[in-house]
Amino acid sequence: MASALLLEGVRVLDLSRVLAGPYCTMLLGDLGADVVKVESPGRGDDTRHWGPPFVGGESAYFLSANRNKRSITADFGNPEDLARVRRLAAQADVVIENFRRGTLAKFGLDAASLRRDHPRLVYASITGFGPGPDADLPGYDFLVQARGGVMGITGDAESGPRKVGVAVADIVCGLFAAQSIAAALYRRERTGVGASLEIPLFETQLAWLANRGQEYLVTGQDSGRLGNAHPTIVPYQTFETADQPIALAVGNDGQFRALCEALAQPAWADDPRFASNPARVRHRDVLVPLLQAEFARRPAAEWLARIQAAGVPCGPVNALAEVFADPHLLASGMLQSVPHPSAGDLRLLASPLQVNGERPPIRRPPPRHGEHAAEFEHGEWP
Repeated sequence: MASALLLEGVRVLDLSRVLAGPYCTMLLGDLGADVVKVESPGRGDDTRHWGPPFVGGESAYFLSANRNKRSITADFGNPEDLARVRRLAAQADVVIENFRRGTLAKFGLDAASLRRDHPRLVYASITGFGPGPDADLPGYDFLVQARGGVMGITGDAESGPRKVGVAVADIVCGLFAAQSIAAALYRRERTGVGASLEIPLFETQLAWLANRGQEYLVTGQDSGRLGNAHPTIVPYQTFETADQPIALAVGNDGQFRALCEALAQPAWADDPRFASNPARVRHRDVLVPLLQAEFARRPAAEWLARIQAAGVPCGPVNALAEVFADPHLLASGMLQSVPHPSAGDLRLLASPLQVNGERPPIRRPPPRHGEHAAEFEHGEWP
């Protein structure tokens, strides 16, 4: 598995908590970086207490974002603890934090202080809103999904605004942070100089408004909440069958024609109202009920077999129990079991990356609070 560890030898001092920062450092750890998570001596990372469910005293939430790390504790108000953390930072390649703006400057753990004597350091700050009038406001995924427009385009007219079912603003912010850190490390190899990075939660959420944001910038109009439908592709949504829903993703006119053949309704493909995607978007109120009436005639398994055989993208709408029993998932190697000191045999999702055909391994289970303190008691990186 060594070839999959692209960041082997990179030292990451992780001063972040909750999700965006820990998700970023987990991704770096997956790729071989040596990640040391610094937690407060009392409760540690807030997510350790976000439950139930718990297993072996650990919350499922914490376990989801902290594989491939070690954990130590430090009280920045304690001079000995602070000196130890500063020594570790001086030996690190990357420091990442998500404290309120200005907090770490009081302890000499901000980017300017650390990079003054360590210019090769890549220092990443995950903030709530970035520079601007609201720079000092705290950032939480739920609030950012609301303020940044994601809730406004999620759900349907009857449901009202809805958040995405996971903290996706935090997760995508972590992805942006990992990408930025990797790019800064690459440049450092050529220049010998690190970087000070800021990755705002609000701005990264705006960035992944993607086509929906651009549609508004082009038209000045908001297509609103469409539930599982798509604003500019039809049919691209869920449909109820005789027993359970299916997801249908018709991406072009050829696929629509193939769908019509599978439905035994070939004339629909030549109907001027439906012959092209722009026409189908304009006439979705006519087409979608016609499709729904057909799908209601047969069970999901029969429709999926017929539509997949026609080469049209479609799939089941799975609950989590079905997801984790999916034969493809089970064959992929992404679901792995690792020994944990208190939780026993712990099932975790591994990295989705493939490097030269190899998946980065889970080298360490999510750490217990302060589990590796003895290894770092002198402020030296072992």
